[in-house]
Amino acid sequence: MEAAGGQAGRQVELTQAPEAPPSGPPRRSWWRDEAGEPVRRNLGLVVVLAALFGIGAVTKPDLYSDGGWVVDNIFTILKQASAIGVITVGVTFVIIGGGIDLSVGAIVALAGVWSTTVATQEYGAGGMIFTALVVGLGVGLVNGVLIAYGRLVPFIATLAMLVAARGLAAQISNKQTQVSTNSVINGIASRDVLGIPELVIILAVVVAAGWVLLNRTTFGRRTVAVGGNPEAARLAGINVRLHTVLLYALSGLCCGIGAIMLTAQATSAQAAMANLYELDAIAAAIIGGTLLSGGRGTIIGALFGVLVFSTITNLFAINNLSTEVQNMVKGGIIVAAVLVQQVQFKSMSQFLSRNQIIARSKS
Repeated sequence: MEAAGGQAGRQVELTQAPEAPPSGPPRRSWWRDEAGEPVRRNLGLVVVLAALFGIGAVTKPDLYSDGGWVVDNIFTILKQASAIGVITVGVTFVIIGGGIDLSVGAIVALAGVWSTTVATQEYGAGGMIFTALVVGLGVGLVNGVLIAYGRLVPFIATLAMLVAARGLAAQISNKQTQVSTNSVINGIASRDVLGIPELVIILAVVVAAGWVLLNRTTFGRRTVAVGGNPEAARLAGINVRLHTVLLYALSGLCCGIGAIMLTAQATSAQAAMANLYELDAIAAAIIGGTLLSGGRGTIIGALFGVLVFSTITNLFAINNLSTEVQNMVKGGIIVAAVLVQQVQFKSMSQFLSRNQIIARSKS
């Protein structure tokens, strides 16, 4: 009996099924996961910047062999990128939030013209800066209200504001260039702090503030949520309309800062200033990894996008190449960036869908 019982026990042990492997999709390394995508993209843009530097060294070896000239040229590129970089920070927030802003160039022109009128300049540098910021913020609020509460499509609302703001700027300036006579404002473009131009410092401060706002605050998390799925964000308790208004107000505020920076560089303002800046800002955000449909983007990536375009402009200038060729190259870069985004987004969607199917089959 005991022998029979032992044999039966051994048979039970032999027939027991082996332990099932842990369920769920196999874990991927952080570098290959979606979380590492911004780092991969930013490193790719660094490689592009290095390649542009190499092209410059090949085409103009006499200039790039001078270390002092190289350092000065780097600061020149950064100063050229400063104003559009500040504007791009605001545009990046808007696009991540699921919108678009075609009026930023016109807002810069309006803020610059309004802040350089004779009446405004009588209040000194503080009055000029205050006016530019208030005008930019006010126009941004109008955009946000029209889109969030007027239910206008962002493309249409901001396109209408582009036309209206340019027209108002021309009306205020009487289609004339307004000269800035304030030495404090004009000095922003020429003063250095510890050897670093003030324009570059302003850009660094705005970028740092934008990074913190997007990545370390509730406002940033809500921006991503609203851009990714507005209805889900609403059900989660987020006031989507109010948040949309705040995003466009932030974009307008950045335009006000950019207006002061451009006025300082040109020591003047006119209705035609910042022409096509909206396209440059949107393009820089796109090649920096900001998804046009919203819900994803980085401030650092957008900054690298601005630097790529500014370096291209500088490279063409020192090689005496035409602006037309430069614009064609920029257009090609924009198309390539959007195509890469589509491929990456499609592959990621397929990956997530495949994992959901696997998970359902195992449950």
